[in-house]
Amino acid sequence: MLDETEIHPLFEGAPSTTEFKKLRKRIVRYTREAIEQYGMIQRDARDPDAPAVRWLVCLSGGKDSYTLLAALYELKWRGLLPVELIACNLDQGQPGFPATVLPAFLERMGVPHRIEYQDTYSIVMDKVPQGRTFCALCSRLRRGNLYRIAREEGCSAIVLGHHRDDILETFFMNLFHGGRLATMPPKLLNEEGDLFVYRPLAHVAEADCEKFARAMNYPIIPCDLCGSQDGLQRQQVKQILDGWEKNSPGRRQVMFRALMNARPSHLLDPKLFDFAGLERGAPDVREDGPDLR
Repeated sequence: MLDETEIHPLFEGAPSTTEFKKLRKRIVRYTREAIEQYGMIQRDARDPDAPAVRWLVCLSGGKDSYTLLAALYELKWRGLLPVELIACNLDQGQPGFPATVLPAFLERMGVPHRIEYQDTYSIVMDKVPQGRTFCALCSRLRRGNLYRIAREEGCSAIVLGHHRDDILETFFMNLFHGGRLATMPPKLLNEEGDLFVYRPLAHVAEADCEKFARAMNYPIIPCDLCGSQDGLQRQQVKQILDGWEKNSPGRRQVMFRALMNARPSHLLDPKLFDFAGLERGAPDVREDGPDLR
């Protein structure tokens, strides 16, 4: 582990306030906890004789992806993340996208990177009917390109900047609109079975990402493609969660903990629990609290 006075260029110029130091420490701690809890570091990564493990860290230029990159480099800089990191931005051909911002930033920070241009914007605009949201098709095209790039770069995983609030919003979108209990998992295997998808910021609040990226004065690039559409389901869910949080501070964290405390015997899915086979006197299933109706 390096001396505390040593820093990576990503942290040069960081505020010296106690508040920022606590914020930085909290983000890095939560990131490390998620990496360890969900087994993102494979065993061979810790073997000095094994080939180097590489992760493709996906950057959009938003506050979340900058926070992700900084947290991973902090862990790597401290000797706690034995993997190689290569940053990647997929330029999707959006009109007005500032294509020079991320390459210049990554060069200045000394971060190995790859910038890929693929005009998926034109495909989305051509295929999606007027009035419909772009997100689903845009996401599929982006993910397909990122998988391809990861394979070309010899990476075992692509790493995304989704945070705690993204995970909660996705859960409620599936609940309200999809009719299922599901969300973004912190660790996922792709359909082909050759690449992992990691979300190391799974425990980190969006507000912390916002505070961190702003305090570091990273060159944030807004997403004008999907952000320009009013009435998106995700925005509606976000407003609901904001209202709950305002009325009951800490509600988001309570709901997030619930996602980590699922009890199949107290839900209704017979594929997850054998209700038909449940017998009296079974020792493994009991009433364990009041009915909160």
